[in-house]
Amino acid sequence: MMRPKKIKKPKQAKLSRPRGRRPKPMPKVSSRLRRPGVEIGELVRQRAQAEAAIAEARKSNARLREAIDILPQGIVFLDPEGRYTLWNRKYSEIYKRSSDLFEHGARLEDTIRIGVARGDYPEAAGREEEWIAERLKKMYQPGERHEQVLADGRVVLIEERLTSDGGIVGLRVDITELKQREASFRLLFDGNPVPMILCALDGERILAVNDAAIAHYGYVRAEFERMTIRSLQAFDAELPWAAGRTSDEQAARTWKHVRADGTLIDLAIYSRRLMHGDQPAMLLALMDITERKRAEARLAFMAQHDSLTGLPNRNLLRQQMDEMLQHTRRSTDKVAVLMLGLDNFKAVNDTLGHGIGDKLLRGVAKRLRSTLRDEDALARLNSDEFTIVQGGVMRPEDAVLLARRILDAIGEPYLLEGHSVVIGASIGIAMSPGDGEDSEKLLKSADMALSRAKSEFRGTFSFFEAEMDARAQSRRKIEIDLRDAIQNEGLRPYYQPLVDLATGRITGLEALVRWPHPERGMISPGEFIPVAEETGLINPLGSLMLRRACTDAAQWPDDVRVAVNLSPLQFRTGNLLALVTDALRQSGLPARRLELEITETLLLEKSSQVLATLHALRALGVRMSMDDFGTGYSSLSYLRSFPFDKIKIDQSFVRDLDANPDAQAIVRSIVSLGMGLGVTITAEGVETEAELSCLRAEGCHEGQGFLFSRARPNAEVISLLKAQRVATAA
Repeated sequence: MMRPKKIKKPKQAKLSRPRGRRPKPMPKVSSRLRRPGVEIGELVRQRAQAEAAIAEARKSNARLREAIDILPQGIVFLDPEGRYTLWNRKYSEIYKRSSDLFEHGARLEDTIRIGVARGDYPEAAGREEEWIAERLKKMYQPGERHEQVLADGRVVLIEERLTSDGGIVGLRVDITELKQREASFRLLFDGNPVPMILCALDGERILAVNDAAIAHYGYVRAEFERMTIRSLQAFDAELPWAAGRTSDEQAARTWKHVRADGTLIDLAIYSRRLMHGDQPAMLLALMDITERKRAEARLAFMAQHDSLTGLPNRNLLRQQMDEMLQHTRRSTDKVAVLMLGLDNFKAVNDTLGHGIGDKLLRGVAKRLRSTLRDEDALARLNSDEFTIVQGGVMRPEDAVLLARRILDAIGEPYLLEGHSVVIGASIGIAMSPGDGEDSEKLLKSADMALSRAKSEFRGTFSFFEAEMDARAQSRRKIEIDLRDAIQNEGLRPYYQPLVDLATGRITGLEALVRWPHPERGMISPGEFIPVAEETGLINPLGSLMLRRACTDAAQWPDDVRVAVNLSPLQFRTGNLLALVTDALRQSGLPARRLELEITETLLLEKSSQVLATLHALRALGVRMSMDDFGTGYSSLSYLRSFPFDKIKIDQSFVRDLDANPDAQAIVRSIVSLGMGLGVTITAEGVETEAELSCLRAEGCHEGQGFLFSRARPNAEVISLLKAQRVATAA
């Protein structure tokens, strides 16, 4: 603490007496009794009392100074004339540029003037006398607290009060850090792109808003300041900062506010308590999530609806079915599931394009909606399949009436981009509880009924029957067992000879897949090949047969070829060329001894990829054969698109050939065509000597059928070829 430089010797303190009380009269002493020694003793006693009082006053003053020195605020005491009487260390630290002027009896006005002249008070620059006058007025007529900026950038809060004797007590608080925080807050608040609102905790009145909030809500600042936060809330009664919620729960909640134009917006609100001046307040950051909520709603809709027609998809349909089935369990009503499949929809796509096909599907969906009741459910499950769930069904005839009404509505022509499109439909019907008590079982039963309607009737409806489920279960069992057989190489190639009709020699053998089932015995290819093609198992099955056939054929004589059938599905995987190359390399079989058979249905696709693969295979040296010739739509055009090495006449033209002049004419034409193109002609399904004689007479090159041999395992083939070699040598 700074002390005055000169301390004047205090005057002798006068003895004082309490006011309002008359002094007791001193007993009169006779002058005769007075003595000089008594008077001197009295004076000594009085002097000792005075010195003790002075020492006590000094101690009190020292304690007062120590007390104000430890205060965190600056304290100054001025006499009625504005002169320094006492100040503490903090006061000197605050005004360190002027502290050299502080001394007992110095006038504050003088120190202010010197400080202004030095530039200690930047606010006084250019208006020095006016600023000094304002400062002295605030000192001698104190009122509200005020702030003072010093030359080093610090800000001081000043509060002054008059004492009873006309003096002045001043309090100084360094609020520089507080002002910096306020400035930072103001910068973050005013310039923040996120709408922010400051609310009073008592009364919920809006104290301040930033520019982003004004722009976002559409209210002017004055309107905001007359509102409470509840004025903005659309439905919620509680406050955003209500107790009892964690910060995560607070952020997860969605609030709805009303903008000035009446529109509703969705918000996530983050709140933080703070002091605004001297009152508690709540700062709200308002994150507009309206677009996010709309996007979430769109995603939720898309997750449960078909994007093309807007109808529910399978997931939502099952939920709706479960609710309807739950209701029927409490009543005698039934639920009917009608699965509708459009007939020949692929032809519309192929001839008119997918754009017309999409419009047709939307048109079908619209007609179905208009045909059904509000309580019925409608969904699109696959590209050309729709499902209707009819509630409140009392008897099967109710489902029949709806099915006929739907078929009539669907069958009316559609006018699409100038095209009049007519489409038919088939319907499979399943009813609860007989055909299933849950949604999945009913959908499965209706699907099986639809498959029957499409395969046997078309254009009408079919009810589910228990035998359908048995067939489906059997088909599923075949798929499971077939998958296991392929994985464990349980399938075997059997070989049927291809015989040169001129010499009777075996020139090649066709590999035919056989499945010796451990429980069911030998399973017919007609039973499991369709399942393999439907499930995609035809690709690993075909790859397995190709490898096994090449490996077996490598053990045969060099002049005997092996023929392997290819499914059109194997060309779609894109790796057929690599599979053939690997099979030849691993087995060591020359490419010229491998013959690949394809059907005309493959070339129906007119795919550049298919033709490229065929040419690449032929470039390897592999021979290509067209199987089942004459059963397709345009066989001759295919012979122009690709140079085949062999044409195989379908067995339907060979059967009873000797008794059928028309078949003879067809065979004669095919043989003539083959000779003209320089390709080998092979007849399939030769079973009688009469058929063989006709084929030889027409000049057919090769024959294949039970007349020559059934399909045999490789061990028997090796013996057969060995016997042929021995016979030739003899």
